[in-house]
Amino acid sequence: MARETRPTDISTVENLSPNVKIESTIFKKSSSGTKMTLDKKPPTLPTAGQRGRIHAVSVSDRKGVVKHNVGQARLVVDHGLEGDAHAEGGIRQVSLLARESIDKMVAAGAKVKPGDFAENLTVEGLAVMHLPVGTRLKVGDEVELEITQIGKACHKGCAIRELVGDCVMPREGVFARVLQEGVVKVGDLVEVLDVPSGDTDCQ
Repeated sequence: MARETRPTDISTVENLSPNVKIESTIFKKSSSGTKMTLDKKPPTLPTAGQRGRIHAVSVSDRKGVVKHNVGQARLVVDHGLEGDAHAEGGIRQVSLLARESIDKMVAAGAKVKPGDFAENLTVEGLAVMHLPVGTRLKVGDEVELEITQIGKACHKGCAIRELVGDCVMPREGVFARVLQEGVVKVGDLVEVLDVPSGDTDCQ
């Protein structure tokens, strides 16, 4: 599909050929040629072998509050991150959020940092918000996680939302259970081992 320069006004858009791709947006002409629709390009799903890094490891002794960075902590099978109030088993044993999601909030004017959205693991370089449920991740040399939930409802009276004015965790945070335990620390590699779409272990 040919790529054309970005139009400067709608009249230029209407003169484009059907389905011309402009950056990440598809402009589609109707059969009458008079109406335009904008289709956002779907996100690229991560595949086995893609990697990111742990930017921060954070815990809190209470739920619904920001977490503080601890540098490293131990993840326990079917439990979660030692010392964290959310480590209660179930399907939301550990939470992950992309550093890039936090950066978007900073760019919008929020004074936030890793842990402020109550995520346990802040990951940079990997779009964790696009990881399907069932994706397996290897963290560092020992830990293995399985994604169990994408996003969550933000409860009424959320201290995080009150503090920063918005909470990105319900939209872009993900949750996982611990399949193999071990210590996780800042700088550890985070590698996609398996994606439910069919990509399998790259080892």
